[in-house]
Parts: sequence; structure tokens; C-alpha cells
Amino acid sequence: MKSYKYLGLITTLYIAFQLISDVTAGKIVQFGSFTLPASILYFPITYIFADVLTEVYGYSKARNVVWQAFLASIVAGLVYQLAVWLPPAVGFDANDAYIRVLGSVPRILLGGWIAVWAGGIANDYILAKMKIWTKGKYLWMRTIGSTIVGEGVNTFLFFAIALSGILPNSLLVSSILSGWLFKVVIETVLTPLTYLVVAKLKKVENEDYYDTNTNFNPLIIKS
Repeated sequence: MKSYKYLGLITTLYIAFQLISDVTAGKIVQFGSFTLPASILYFPITYIFADVLTEVYGYSKARNVVWQAFLASIVAGLVYQLAVWLPPAVGFDANDAYIRVLGSVPRILLGGWIAVWAGGIANDYILAKMKIWTKGKYLWMRTIGSTIVGEGVNTFLFFAIALSGILPNSLLVSSILSGWLFKVVIETVLTPLTYLVVAKLKKVENEDYYDTNTNFNPLIIKS
């Protein structure tokens, strides 16, 4: 198999931002009239990494990274719950803070895991297919188009699984739409950076993969 210089680094950053987003999504911030999780500012970066992976290295490599992030998120989530459940030592007065930040009900954990996997796979599939359809042209159209689908799937599934029946329907819908919009806007604003990174990687790695003969089955884990 071909060896790549930066595939491992991009994979590590993708997973790191995913795990960071998992923990910090509980911090709610105010942007004008919008109330959103703090992770809205940097979670879209995972989709930029996903676009770079698919555009340069191909769908199968990107799919493998999605699976790695999915498994890492599950392991981290379970370990966080273990840390919450462990009895605090006498004199340790920060246990309530740990419970508040790291504790999650199973429904929210499940919603996050499913949303991460399905959104990532959808993003990579759309970008890979669009690259074939456009014959490698219009990278901006592919990155934004795949983000619209991938972030839409991610946002809808998370809120539908984790928060439906908890939030009022009107707030649920507005949260989905505003979260989706912010993620797409951030991806769009960062499109020039995506162009620079993709161009550099294609040159350094001597790779510009087209998924013309790829098996797009999302359940395959190996690349």
C-alpha cells in the first residue's frame, strides 16, 4: 500500500477535534440572538479535515477515519461515565463539576455517536461522488455541497435522538436550523484555506484520488 506523509497527522487532528467537541458542546454561548454550543466554532473543522481526506486520499481512507473517530468517541464517552461514577476521595470538592461537565445521559451519548458516524459518512460519500461527476472541477461546490448534507444529517440526528421530547418542538426545529446554518457558514468562510491545504497535500503526497472503482459500503472499516 502507498505510504503517505500527512495522513496520520490529519487523522489525529480529526479525532482530536471530534473529542474536544464532544466535551465542550455542553458550554452554551450567545451569538446575537442565537444560543448555541461553544463547539459550533470548531466542530465544522472536522468536516474540513473530512473534505481534505476524501479529496486527496479517497473515500475509503476518509471512511476509515470516520470509523476511528466513532470508536474513539465511544471509548471516551464510556470512560467519562466511569470517571463520573467513581466515588470521590475525601476532601475532593470538585466532583460536582466533573459530573456536570462529563456526565451525560445515555440518550445524549447515543445521539452524539450516531450523528458523528452518519454525518461523516454522508459528507465523504457526497464529496467523492461529486468529484467524479464534476471531473475534479469546482472544489468549492464539492466541499460546501458535502457539508450541507453531512452537517445536516449530523445536526438533525443529534437533536432528534438526544433532545426530541425534551425541548419544545419549536425550539428543537430552530436549534437544528440555526446549528446547521452556522456550521455551513463556517465551512464556507474557510473554503480558501481548504483550497490551500488540498493543493499543498496533492503536491506533497503526489495523490489526487478518484473513487471510480470504490466500494462505497459505509460498514466497511478498513481502508
